[in-house]
Amino acid sequence: MSLASCLQRRDIWRGSQNNSSTGQVVSSGFRPLDAYLPGGGWPLGALTEILIDDIAHSPLWLVLPGLLRLTTLKHHQIWVHPPHIPYPPALTRRGINLNKTVILKPRQETDALWAAEQALRSDACSAVLYWPRKLSFTATRRLQLASEVGGTWGLCFRPSHAATMPTTAALRLLFKPTETGAMLTILKCRGSKTEGKLAIYRDTMSAFSNTNTFDLIV
Repeated sequence: MSLASCLQRRDIWRGSQNNSSTGQVVSSGFRPLDAYLPGGGWPLGALTEILIDDIAHSPLWLVLPGLLRLTTLKHHQIWVHPPHIPYPPALTRRGINLNKTVILKPRQETDALWAAEQALRSDACSAVLYWPRKLSFTATRRLQLASEVGGTWGLCFRPSHAATMPTTAALRLLFKPTETGAMLTILKCRGSKTEGKLAIYRDTMSAFSNTNTFDLIV
């Protein structure tokens, strides 16, 4: 296989690429994070991984502003295998359209991965949130490629020990909660520095200043 043909493959990333294949972003709602991310927001048409110590306490407050901004686009936002059942009144209070929110709880992990991949690829979803029990390098490549095809914001919440595992996600960050918000370590970011640390404060969010994980998930 020639070098030219290799560079045409969508699963090969070149350092000169500034963002996802679409180049589109959605504001995170946090100025420090937007200022760091290429294009000024979460990359659409790409996979983002958020690594946390306990996925049962996923920081939904970090991604809700972006999800809210996307509710006017396409038809659905899919949540695949969340660790708990989301609390509908809390989501409604924060502007999430429940008519566009679909919760999938496949019994088998292979089915969950397939569902996430198909939802990302479908061009019918503005965002797909996925809580995998485990995720191989090949699986991250499948999800990244599906995100590119569908132009969808892919989100994976993974345990922090996954930081030592390779990934093809366009963006990977490590989340550490603090009393006022969180410390984010950027482990991988296409088109920007390979690593950086940002302090995020909850009171910087206009519509979500009182949001925390525990009043969104029960």
